Amino acid sequence: MKRTSMTGLLLILGFFAATSQTTQDTLFYRSLHYTARGMSYWYASANGGLESITGVPYEQLGCQNCHVAGCFQCHLTVANDQPAYSTAAARRQEQCLVCHAREASIMKIDRESNQSDVHVEKGMICMDCHTAREIHGDGREYVSMKQPDAMEVSCGQCHSPGESRAHTVHDGKLDCNACHQRHVVSCTNCHFETLVKEGKRIAIPVSGWMFLMNLNGKVTSATMQSFVVKENKTFLMFAPQHSHSVMGKGRTCNECHSAKILEDIRKGRVKLTWFQDAKMQNRKGVIPVAEGITWEMVYQDREGGNWVPMANPRQPKLHYASFGTPLTAAQIRSLRKPQTDTGK
Repeated sequence: MKRTSMTGLLLILGFFAATSQTTQDTLFYRSLHYTARGMSYWYASANGGLESITGVPYEQLGCQNCHVAGCFQCHLTVANDQPAYSTAAARRQEQCLVCHAREASIMKIDRESNQSDVHVEKGMICMDCHTAREIHGDGREYVSMKQPDAMEVSCGQCHSPGESRAHTVHDGKLDCNACHQRHVVSCTNCHFETLVKEGKRIAIPVSGWMFLMNLNGKVTSATMQSFVVKENKTFLMFAPQHSHSVMGKGRTCNECHSAKILEDIRKGRVKLTWFQDAKMQNRKGVIPVAEGITWEMVYQDREGGNWVPMANPRQPKLHYASFGTPLTAAQIRSLRKPQTDTGK
C-alpha cells in the first residue's frame, strides 16, 4: 500500500479511536491540546470576551476545530511502508509549528532580522523545554496555558539568576520574560465576519513591540489582539505571552523606565497603530498596559479582499485574557522613577 493511502487509513482509524473514547478514559482527552479550552474560555461573554459584542456562540465558530483530535496527529510516522506511532515524530520542531503559527511567525521574523532566539541559535527544539505532562495532560481540564500548574516549563529549569543589580532590584517582582523577551507578534484587525462566513482567520500581524502585564504576582511579557465586528464594533484584548524571542542579555533600564510611553500613559492616551505613507505603522518597544488608557488604533474592515479603514469605529471593548491584569498605579509610578544602567 502506498504511504499516502496508509496515512489516510491511519487518520481514519485514529479518528474513530479518539471519538469512541470518553474524557474519563485517558488524560489526553482532558488536556488543552485536545479541548482547546483556552479559546472558548476567553471568548465567552460570561468572562467579558468577544462573544459579548458578537452575540455568536463559540460553537458556531471554526475556532472549535483547532485542537489535536488524537495521538496520530503528532505521533504518526511510516516505518517499512507500515503506519506506526513514534515519539521521535512528535518531537520534530516542524510538527509543533504546524499548529503553533504565532511561534512560527516570530521565528521567521527573527531569522530574517538575524536576531534569533538564544535557544534556537543553540539548536534547541520545543520538546527540549516542554514536558510530556504539558502535552498529554494530567487529568485536569485547564482553561488556559497561563492557569497555575497548567505548564511546567520555566527558565529556572536550566537557569539561575546571575548576580546583577537588575536581578537584585527586580527579585520577586518581574518574570524573566519582562527583561529577556525581545518582542511579540500581535494580530490586529482580526475580521470576525470572515471567520463566521468563511471559517478563515484574516488579520494584520504586527511585531517589534512588547507589552507588560501582571501574571501570578509578577510583571511579564504580553501581547494584544484587536477585532473588528459588523456595525463598526471593535474589541481589544491584552494577554500574557511568551513569544520565544529570547535575548541572553536583558534589556536596559531606560527601555522600561523614563520612556516616552510613560508620559503618554500619564496623559491617558497611547497611540498603538497609525497610517503613514498609506501604510499602517505600529509603535515599537516596551508598552506597559495600564488601566484607564485610551488606546488609539487603526481599525479596518474587509471589503472585496482588501483592507478599508473604518470611518467611525466604535471605541473598543477592553478585555484582559489568560489571567493577565493591567499594571497597578503604584507599578506605573515605579516605572517613572529614573534609573541608570550602571551595574546592570
